[in-house]
Amino acid sequence: MARKYLISRAALALALATGMTGFVAVPAAQAAKKDKAPKIEFSKEFAAAAAELDKTLSSASENPAVTAASATARDAKTDAEKAAAAAQVDAALGGAKAKLAALEPVATTSGDKVKLGEMTRNFGVLTADPAMQNKGLKLMMASGAVQPESIPQIQYLTGITAYQTGDYAGAAEYLKMAKDSGYVDQQGLLERVLADAYKRTGNTGAALQVAQQEIEAAKAAGTKPSETAIRTALQAAYDAKQAGPATDLAAMLAADYPSPSSWASSIAVVRAMSKLPSQENLDLMRLMMRTNAMNDKRDYLEYIENVDPRRFPGEALKVIDAGVASGKLSAGEVAEAKQVASGRVSSDKASLNGVTTSGNANTVTATGDAFLSYDMPAKAEEFYTAALGKPGVETDKATLRLGIAQADQGKYAAAKQNFAKVSGTRAPIAKMWMAYVNSKTGGAGTAASTAPVSPAATQ
Repeated sequence: MARKYLISRAALALALATGMTGFVAVPAAQAAKKDKAPKIEFSKEFAAAAAELDKTLSSASENPAVTAASATARDAKTDAEKAAAAAQVDAALGGAKAKLAALEPVATTSGDKVKLGEMTRNFGVLTADPAMQNKGLKLMMASGAVQPESIPQIQYLTGITAYQTGDYAGAAEYLKMAKDSGYVDQQGLLERVLADAYKRTGNTGAALQVAQQEIEAAKAAGTKPSETAIRTALQAAYDAKQAGPATDLAAMLAADYPSPSSWASSIAVVRAMSKLPSQENLDLMRLMMRTNAMNDKRDYLEYIENVDPRRFPGEALKVIDAGVASGKLSAGEVAEAKQVASGRVSSDKASLNGVTTSGNANTVTATGDAFLSYDMPAKAEEFYTAALGKPGVETDKATLRLGIAQADQGKYAAAKQNFAKVSGTRAPIAKMWMAYVNSKTGGAGTAASTAPVSPAATQ
């Protein structure tokens, strides 16, 4: 994984910078008493020592020097830059970090500790320091003086800051508390970070459970689950060699989060799980090309081998030229295949002139294949449709490729109807093409038909 965190830094930063209301919200020199809330009392020594710092931190947003340095800390790209900016924030606050440390020995009552935690957390927000925020949040939790309605949010933020500091066990512990408390965060991070924290601590079973719960909740609500939830469940299904659930989840990922990388991952799973013959795998390679998911040299070489320069020379040339243009193939390594294809294109195209649908099922299907390979989907549709009305037709093959020809023309409703009819070994291919159509039309993924991943996936 290239990034330190699965969840984007921007999303985490937004969660951590969110203001907290109703936690303490009282000056350190004054006790707060509310019905049905913990009684907050400060010791005289702490109140006297903390009053000035409390005021400084509470009014930090009104101090231009603090706000400027704080913004620099949030935008820092390196640890050195962040440390320098944090030092500027601290200086603008009159040495707040040292003053917070000096308060620790005199924080004796629950009120002292919750206020110290609040100030420590606030200082951590100003310095963009998740570790300092986490320390302050834990002090608040341990104090026993937090108002009950605020506890789930503090649990959530404690888990988020633990995740950012690399304490994934702590993140899982506190985020599970927040989830069990019914906390719902506006950024939708809780389940995603919790699942990833479980994965990073080796608790794949719990990660899968969180992912499946989110997928089921999304199905019930008619929405799409997070990309993290789908990927977590997909990985589990793949590891357990559960082809059916893996294919459904791969299709869901591609349809709900279409991108070249998602398509590459999803199609790679189906290719690996299905172990298709070359002429069936060809239709997955065609989908990879249409979704810009050709990742490396092996993808292009596999496509060229599947398409066969002698059988579909025009399509072979298209793949060869695309691979060379992308820089993933050298002209030399495909020179022979290109020579074969180039020598056959003219005669192959000429053989299609004047052809009719009057032949037998195999001949008409083969003609449809030729038109499809030359990017002539309307003619391909005509011949596949005719072939399906003839005895002896390979129904799944002709139906799948009819759907592809229709998808290429933007006839998405008709294509979906045909993909839904495909069974047998080509069914996983049809599901991926269905996902392609859904990604084009904004339709839902295959969540409604996704089978749950067996617990065996985590063993």
